[in-house]
Amino acid sequence: MRIWPLAAAVALTLPLAACSGAGPRDNIVVAASAAPAGLDFTTTGGAAAPQALVGNVYETLVRIDDTGTPVPHLAESWDRDGETFTFHLRDDVTFSDGTPFTADDAAFSIDYVKHEWTNGLKAQMDPVVDTRVLGEHTLEVTVDGDADAWLWSMGTLTGAMMTPASVERLATNPLGTGPYTVDRFDIGEKITFTAREDYWAGPVERDAVMRYFDDPVSAVNALRVGDADVVWAMQAPQLIDTLPDDIRVEVGTTNGEVLLSMNNQRAPFDDPDVRRAVAYAVDRQAINDVVYNGLATDTGGAPVPPTDPWFTGRDYYPFDPDKARELLAGRTPDITITVPNLPYAQTASELLYSQLRDVGFKVRLDTVEFPAVWLSEVHKGHDYQSSLIAHVEPRDVPMLFGNPDYYLGYNSAEVQADIAAGDMAAAIDQIMDDAAALTLVNAPNIVLYAPGVTGLNPNVVTDSLRLDEVEK
Repeated sequence: MRIWPLAAAVALTLPLAACSGAGPRDNIVVAASAAPAGLDFTTTGGAAAPQALVGNVYETLVRIDDTGTPVPHLAESWDRDGETFTFHLRDDVTFSDGTPFTADDAAFSIDYVKHEWTNGLKAQMDPVVDTRVLGEHTLEVTVDGDADAWLWSMGTLTGAMMTPASVERLATNPLGTGPYTVDRFDIGEKITFTAREDYWAGPVERDAVMRYFDDPVSAVNALRVGDADVVWAMQAPQLIDTLPDDIRVEVGTTNGEVLLSMNNQRAPFDDPDVRRAVAYAVDRQAINDVVYNGLATDTGGAPVPPTDPWFTGRDYYPFDPDKARELLAGRTPDITITVPNLPYAQTASELLYSQLRDVGFKVRLDTVEFPAVWLSEVHKGHDYQSSLIAHVEPRDVPMLFGNPDYYLGYNSAEVQADIAAGDMAAAIDQIMDDAAALTLVNAPNIVLYAPGVTGLNPNVVTDSLRLDEVEK
């Protein structure tokens, strides 16, 4: 993960703010939890930056609708001949600097992901064999592999359309075709967006702000006093019953697998039986009840949201402490769980502490700051035994389990072959047989609205939170 230098810790006031001659405009404020460490998601993993930028600053050729189906967006339509796609692009789209969006930009964006990105999700572009510009607004892309999965991924962050001029601005002043520009980035606090009056789909009515709160109580209080219009992905379901009647609550599904990771390259988790013992020792229903008030979805321990087409509902590791003790065979492994200082992770780790000690593990909890320390030590440095975090990138099994250099350290030639062949069901079965990691729950998405505010779909399908959909 990229670590921001000290100089970047001050707010970034961007040039566009000085270009607007208009007076203050009404805005919408969305309160969220985990803040992005930076704006450049081409080099940095994590969901916070794509959530804020994709659909708002950057756009994609296709957009994933609420049913999970790719539909036209910057591409008005496309033709498909086997594994060759011909995209017919809109001819009225411009970047926020006024430059027209063309097929050259689309080809550049695809090739840039494939050859220059260091974010692990770049693997979604591996199927691309060739990009050919057939005309100013016509692009041909040939893929080799699971063409349907590739088309779907083009509606996510890896499909973000850029231009060569975007590259030098990735970390400070992102340049895209979307309805907003970034006016200011206060690291760990907020991102302020300015609505584009020249947006190709029509002027956007309000500016927007995404504010970040480590404490869900603070986020809810901001909503109560009018400092926020929406609380997105509220992390404390226990607060729902305390809310005033005029605050509306919606609960949806997410791509968020709350993953108990076990470093497959470090003892004692280099032993599959130790990992299986953990899986049997964890009472996932208790974690759901305590952490999420029973609102989360049990995926049977598998890293598959219920919206994925290969979700089966099979329970791979039913709660069975005796089976866990049998697998440990009298061993009492010393383990440290590195816990990010996020509310759900803190609460879940306390339950894990008791459940794992009950079957014979000697457990230590080590709380670290998220995102900077966790990303540096766990995600980038792989310097950990076990951890837990919600992985909310859509359809991320290839990233999590198909890359042995990822922080999980899981290396299975069989799983890699299944993923390459598009046989996700077989890949999931093998991953779970190896107990490569354990999904504690699929997190719910709890959305709170101030009076008179509407517009967002609580069911999370991709990595984007579109601010222009909020109405008030």
